[in-house]
Amino acid sequence: MPNKLEIKFLEGPRSRWADFKFVIKVCLEFIRGFRALHFSGPCVTIFGSARFPEGTPYYDQTRRFAAEAAKLGFTILTGGGPGLMEAANRGAKDVGGRSVGCNIILPMEQHPNPYLDKWVNMRYFFVRKTLLIKYSYAFVIMPGGFGTLDELFEAMTLIQTGKIKDFPVIIFDKEYHKEIIEHIEKMRVMKTISEEDLKLFLVTDSIEEAVTHIQACIHQFGLQYETRKPSWLLGEKR
Repeated sequence: MPNKLEIKFLEGPRSRWADFKFVIKVCLEFIRGFRALHFSGPCVTIFGSARFPEGTPYYDQTRRFAAEAAKLGFTILTGGGPGLMEAANRGAKDVGGRSVGCNIILPMEQHPNPYLDKWVNMRYFFVRKTLLIKYSYAFVIMPGGFGTLDELFEAMTLIQTGKIKDFPVIIFDKEYHKEIIEHIEKMRVMKTISEEDLKLFLVTDSIEEAVTHIQACIHQFGLQYETRKPSWLLGEKR
């Protein structure tokens, strides 16, 4: 039997008042996220599964890469949860770098990890995804599930369509992502993407190669630090 929420969904469009209240909630969530992350950049966002704990090779690889990215002067931004998100934030802290999270509120799996200098809790996935992209100069895809792949293709679509600049997209672990890369190649063959679109991302197993790729981004765009001071009237904090 459908539960109450499912029945409500199946009833069709909601009232205009219900839609208006939803828009207000979304706007307030965006404002809260902007306030929390305004002084965080420039960032490298690292996406990855919450289900790979400490002691796994993916966790160690993510931690080491995040440390090297933090040494370049970037804040490490993640979804704020456990697993590879924790590994990335931990890597930043290992080298004295800044570590920030944009945590999603879920009934299981997700809770802020202990290696965050600052985090914000979000209710809506689409708001969270916007924030993870908004403040970043590079997007790093570690092994993950549906959410990680969603974030990968969201970033590449935004770059492909010119909605954001052509920041680096780095896909780590060739073996894990082998079938995904094969499918992208199939899309090229079927002409649903262009030859140029294959330049939107780098697939690598090398931390050194990934760091070099991000350094090229620094040379192209520079690191633009926020020079404004927080406003005490607005209750802002760094």
